[in-house]
Amino acid sequence: MTIWNPWHGCHKISAGCQNCYVYRTDAKYNRDSSLITITGNFNLPVKRNRAGSYKINNSETVYTCFTSDFFLPEADEWRVEIWQMIRQRNDLHFLMITKRIDRFHVGLPEDWGSGYDNVVICSTVENQERTGFRLPILLALPIKHKMIVCEPLLEAINLSPYLNSTIEQIVVGGESGNEARLCDYDWVLAIREQCRQAGVAFHFKQTGANFRKNGRVYRIPRKLQHQQARKADIDLWQSN
Repeated sequence: MTIWNPWHGCHKISAGCQNCYVYRTDAKYNRDSSLITITGNFNLPVKRNRAGSYKINNSETVYTCFTSDFFLPEADEWRVEIWQMIRQRNDLHFLMITKRIDRFHVGLPEDWGSGYDNVVICSTVENQERTGFRLPILLALPIKHKMIVCEPLLEAINLSPYLNSTIEQIVVGGESGNEARLCDYDWVLAIREQCRQAGVAFHFKQTGANFRKNGRVYRIPRKLQHQQARKADIDLWQSN
């Protein structure tokens, strides 16, 4: 697994952004998260070592743009080069999570066609309102590998109208951080059931810091949030 952040910084655009982990991390170092800048790893996938081999081995999954948004307007010009690198490294698997699926078409490569085999696009939805806006767009787009990320999950969500054969997996998680909003286990289980009925893979990634189960609210330390989700043992099928 490799994390590749070609640029850093973002702008909050919906409820899920309220307690953004990037903003929290930047605040510790007095950095302005709203300042969008290219990073020193801009060309990471095509960097080579002294022997002339790529620094990233083939077949790796590259988690792309996790301290920003891949479809950020400020990155439109840079994204052209990024697509070129992704095309060049077709031996790697690139995964992007976005809150801006409505901007997917901006700067799309001319040879995109029905999508690149090595690209997974994940649209986030944190509540029913964003579900109704983003997921019809996701379903209509020419993307070969589509996922939905319900993180942070802020309320009960009905995904059933959008769970067709083009959706490969649903990932669900609560919100981390001291100001984390509530995530209810019943909401998680409801989405799991929707996935089971639709035959879509489901992965419970993390509880979040403020987690309610059977009517009781738990404050869960960051180091245990993923662990507790795994202990629930509710993943379905080919989940990661």
